[in-house]
Amino acid sequence: MTSIIEKSPLFELRADLHVSASADDVYAVVSDLPRSGEWSPECQGGEWISGAPSQVGSVFRGENLRSEEIVSWAPLVRGVWYTECRVTKAEPGRTFQWMMLSHVGENQESVWGFDIAPADGGAVLTHHFRMGTATAGIHKIVADLDEPERVKFVEDWTDKLADDLAATLRRIKEIIEKS
Repeated sequence: MTSIIEKSPLFELRADLHVSASADDVYAVVSDLPRSGEWSPECQGGEWISGAPSQVGSVFRGENLRSEEIVSWAPLVRGVWYTECRVTKAEPGRTFQWMMLSHVGENQESVWGFDIAPADGGAVLTHHFRMGTATAGIHKIVADLDEPERVKFVEDWTDKLADDLAATLRRIKEIIEKS
């Protein structure tokens, strides 16, 4: 029997929200990853460690924080930890995406991003996440779980991701529309 962890994509989610601002103004905010602590439920911000900020190929080091309550039964990293990602798409007013890197700097099939489309009175902002094959981190989390627990983890983590995408969009909308 094949494990759910071998499914591809393992996760693929998106959420949309209308923002009362131009596509260029929305892009200026979402492509400024050091500000992500203002809107992300997990990423507390960070810094560009190589390349020009927000440009394809640039690497960002994020500081993350996860509480004990998040999928509390699973053996997840808790507290503060760091990740690195590489910008893979940067088209002002249209799309900004980044790929998570492994602990040794290799690409992983874990891609986050924002797409922006002009719409009446502003823009539609789409936040999306796709994990093709499970990352080393996911394999580590589920290593000691039996298959029913792995299925439960994927279900619970999918719910968590969906909530995070929606919360991120609401916070970005509030930030942009206040300015």
